[in-house]
Amino acid sequence: MSDTPFGFGLPPEEPENGDEGKKKDPTEGGQSAGGPGSPFGFGPGAGGDNPFAAMFGSMNPNDLGAAFQQLGQMLSYEGGPVNWDMAKQIARQTVSQGAPDGSKDASVGPSERTAVDEALRLADLWLDGVTSMPSGSVSTVAWSRAEWVEASLPAWQQLVDPVAERVGLAMGDVLPEEMQAMAGPLIGMMRSMGGAMFGQQIGQAVGVLAGEVVGSTDIGLPLGPAGKAALLPLNVERFGKDLSVPQDEVRLYLALREAAHQRLFAHVPWLRSHLFGAVEAYARGIKVDTSKLEDVVGQFDPAQPEQLQDALQQGMFQPEDTPEQKASLARLETALALVEGWVDAVVHEAAKSRLTSSDALRETMRRRRASGGPAEQTFATLIGLQLRPRRLRDASRLWASLTDARGLEGRDALWAHPDMLPTAHDLDDPDGFVHHEQADFSELDKMLGEAAKGSSKPAAEDEPKPKPVEGGDDGGDEGTSEGKDGRDL
Repeated sequence: MSDTPFGFGLPPEEPENGDEGKKKDPTEGGQSAGGPGSPFGFGPGAGGDNPFAAMFGSMNPNDLGAAFQQLGQMLSYEGGPVNWDMAKQIARQTVSQGAPDGSKDASVGPSERTAVDEALRLADLWLDGVTSMPSGSVSTVAWSRAEWVEASLPAWQQLVDPVAERVGLAMGDVLPEEMQAMAGPLIGMMRSMGGAMFGQQIGQAVGVLAGEVVGSTDIGLPLGPAGKAALLPLNVERFGKDLSVPQDEVRLYLALREAAHQRLFAHVPWLRSHLFGAVEAYARGIKVDTSKLEDVVGQFDPAQPEQLQDALQQGMFQPEDTPEQKASLARLETALALVEGWVDAVVHEAAKSRLTSSDALRETMRRRRASGGPAEQTFATLIGLQLRPRRLRDASRLWASLTDARGLEGRDALWAHPDMLPTAHDLDDPDGFVHHEQADFSELDKMLGEAAKGSSKPAAEDEPKPKPVEGGDDGGDEGTSEGKDGRDL
């Protein structure tokens, strides 16, 4: 049997030389009678005169009850666009099977919890000197991979449901209107199966990702509960395995990144909803490849639900080539880059004089975030979106330049409102943005100083009114209702 439920996703088996047309015994070699990829051996011509073999092939009878139970859950599911109960079950099962490197999940011991707690608390102390934002960690926790799955599923639900909902609606739209009533039961069954298939694949991807992540903020989005700084000791050890860096330094560097993310999300109240809203806005502009879905609907066989899985694995989502969709993608990519760039710059400043391997660890993390892993590629196929920053280095350089020009408070003050943040165009010209911001900042100081000087004079003193402050040489639009440079991140 395959490790995947009901044998879904098995590749076709090539016939051996000289065996073309040769009819095999349905129980020979443990092959399901219905052929590869056919759950329970369903299919025409399976099993000869043996009705039990025709239905179930060589399935172990001990597994029969569990298989029927799972199939019943798939067909009877009437919830949202993704069967999250199944996703959780598959994710936990994937975690229990171990990571590709052979490491097995295990409960976190007392010594590991102590080491994680000490690293996160020390990281918070180091960050106090490099950012004006106070600590954002209410508590610290050391998670096993299974515990990370449990904690992150609500966030994945918020990310995936909008796209899965579009697939469910598209299933009814691909048929002519006069046929939709007749095909109602079939469409309903397909939606139930689609929810199960999404759940199966999301669960598989979350389970694999649980073997890769080192904390709750690895993908730039807060996947865990607010205010809970977390590390996964087993994955921290795996991260530093081939780096020739002391384990304590690896743990401290990753703790700095986790604690920096926590500060940002805790003290920029609009950021969490802004990022998730950007993902949802992008999802609304994704269109389903209806030609591929029409093929699936037209050939759908309830006995072969892996057809839906194959379609999902191949990807049915294409971003619409519209100005709105391009702008939505640009806002999301820029927001992810700015978050990761700020964290990268702040952590580097805190670690460079304290950790001898900080430069090597920084480069390793940058490459890791730029390339992504197999689980991230799976999510890209399922939701049509790469959840990684494309311009991390540019954003990090911009934040570092802002620190030199404006200081910690001036830099961090840009997070007060999304309209104040740099845009994608600013990442193309970080120095130009920094100089423009510095000019604005100096002009604001001048205006405030003049206002304070004027208010200290006697009210009876008759002085000419100061001239209004004109815009810059580039005809800036300060004071308009659109905000600085018309930015709308």
